[in-house]
Amino acid sequence: MGRLPFLLELLGVMIKVTGDLTMSSASANPKGRIKIPAEARKKLDLNSGDRVGFIENENGEFVHRPKTGSIMNLKGIVKWTGKPVTVEEMDKAISEHIQEDWARFERQRGELLNRCGY
Repeated sequence: MGRLPFLLELLGVMIKVTGDLTMSSASANPKGRIKIPAEARKKLDLNSGDRVGFIENENGEFVHRPKTGSIMNLKGIVKWTGKPVTVEEMDKAISEHIQEDWARFERQRGELLNRCGY
């Protein structure tokens, strides 16, 4: 079974892994699992359960890309105990906030112009 070279792009560092490196190397077990060397895990801040994604580029090399989750994974992490809010109530609150910000801006602008003699 031949060794397949691949590239890992991790945190902006390119590491070519061929199995012939003296610094660090990895080999696949019968199930295809590869253990990332401890020094690489430490430098990359990889912890148990972290997801690592690989993408084949146009040169046939595999590069690592951060594996990000869906925004839907965040559903339920913040508990809302208040009453449900309608879209109209949200729109009204946003509008009021914008009006307050604009009034504050105009007030500060006027004070600045007065200090400058305008």
